[in-house]
Amino acid sequence: MTPSLKKTFILALLAMLLLAGAGILERRHHLGELEKTAHENALRQVIAFNPLAEPSTGILELPGNVVAFKDAALYARSPGYLRQWYADIGTEVKAGDPIARIETPELDQQVLQARSDLATAKANYDLAQVTAVRWQSLVKTRTVSEQDLENKLGDAAAKKAILGSAKAHLRELLALQSFEQIRAPFDGTLSARNVDIGDLVEAAPSGRELFHLVDSSKLRIFVQVPQVQSNGVKVGMHAEFSVPEHPGGKFNAEVIQIAGGLDTQSRTVLVELLFDNAMRAIHPGDYASVGFKVKGETIRLRIPITALIFRGDGLQVATVDPSHHVHLVTVVPGRDFGKSLEILSGLDEHASVIDNPPDSIMAGEQVAIASVRKLKAEP
Repeated sequence: MTPSLKKTFILALLAMLLLAGAGILERRHHLGELEKTAHENALRQVIAFNPLAEPSTGILELPGNVVAFKDAALYARSPGYLRQWYADIGTEVKAGDPIARIETPELDQQVLQARSDLATAKANYDLAQVTAVRWQSLVKTRTVSEQDLENKLGDAAAKKAILGSAKAHLRELLALQSFEQIRAPFDGTLSARNVDIGDLVEAAPSGRELFHLVDSSKLRIFVQVPQVQSNGVKVGMHAEFSVPEHPGGKFNAEVIQIAGGLDTQSRTVLVELLFDNAMRAIHPGDYASVGFKVKGETIRLRIPITALIFRGDGLQVATVDPSHHVHLVTVVPGRDFGKSLEILSGLDEHASVIDNPPDSIMAGEQVAIASVRKLKAEP
């Protein structure tokens, strides 16, 4: 083979190798694109949005839970049958007033037996005591031994201990028997009666609640204040609140307690207010909208109610991080605007929130954002 022909052959071989290499690289690139496209198509497609951040000045409005100043569930302490009830729902009672009477035949028999046991124990102790005194006299005349005297004294001491035990047992049963009469622990109003004459009554804690008593002359209002606004709420300051049954009505309450720490789940501080409800205008269990006067401007966040997830861990939303992985975030709701909801804490205004999350969505799942929805301000 001539040198020129050999050179031509080598160049042709190199050209073929280059073409083959280029084809392999192109096929690998095409295969990678196909795998990427297949992976993206396999991911759950979601629509995301950023919470709507709106300025709010002057008043910080938060939901509150209204409870009675005193609130007691009344249970039976002794098992039996309800013989009579003296007060029904809505009845005003004073502390110590009888509310119901329970008939306890088994307990009554136990009291009779305990009285008999006490009489027996006392008779045995009296006999042992008299015997011990007599033997103390006999030992002086050496009629009995010192050991016999010690035995009698020990027997008298044992009988005395048995007598004390019998007395304590009787006092315990008498104390239980005194609970046959259910009395009001404080002045208040019966808000529930869950038992009727002849019903079988079990003792607490396994027994059911018989009556519920509330003192609503004063009310406590508990409010969860977000961390960022917590410094603006102080003990002694006043706040206005409203309730649904008094549209347009405003009531004044005073802050009396502030929790010393944040709730680690919601990042809020529990605040307690006191309201003088002498006119009984507000009822325990009411929902209240409480307005605190705070300094400066605050930011409130709104999200559509379609983004909410209702599970056992509380009210949640699903957010997506920069790597497109899902995080389930517990949030604290504020005012309900119908189609949207105010979020007090748990969510950042720059968070990417999934709209209409499916029920099967899980934390850590990777998703693909199909589109980004822009929220519009509402009145």
